[in-house]
Amino acid sequence: MTVTCRKATEQDIETLYDIIQGYAEQGIMLPRTRETLAEQIDTFVVAVIDDQFVGCGSLTRLGQDLVEIRSLGVTEGHKGLGIGNIIVDFLVEEARQQGIPKVMALTYAVNFFERNGFSVVQKEIFPEKVWRDCIHCKKQDCCDEIAVLKMVNPIGVAASSN
Repeated sequence: MTVTCRKATEQDIETLYDIIQGYAEQGIMLPRTRETLAEQIDTFVVAVIDDQFVGCGSLTRLGQDLVEIRSLGVTEGHKGLGIGNIIVDFLVEEARQQGIPKVMALTYAVNFFERNGFSVVQKEIFPEKVWRDCIHCKKQDCCDEIAVLKMVNPIGVAASSN
């Protein structure tokens, strides 16, 4: 089984919508309209096995040095195969290529993100996220998602030795 990630295209919108809607109906992902997906298609990647769509995720810029992994999902029947890890690795590398040092996510799958090198942090350290998205969320006053963060060493920036 070879999983590959690629940038999403307009032809992927319906499949993206279906997978995100499935997670949204379970209350574990924010829904996205087809129109929003079309507007933000350049932020999405899809994972495929033999041209079959098996997962997705997006990388949304929140500030000059911060991006968020969003809409990370794997299709039923393909969960537990490491596809989510492959998508996260692809998105983190995308942030690195763009020179963005901080990658965050709000999640219920804390253990998954910790296995992928993220650390739990306080949501309040991301005012970019709070003012851009959280103020519109129905869970704003009772958010139960956990914030995670991974520091990325952008291309051309030497790793610091502490």
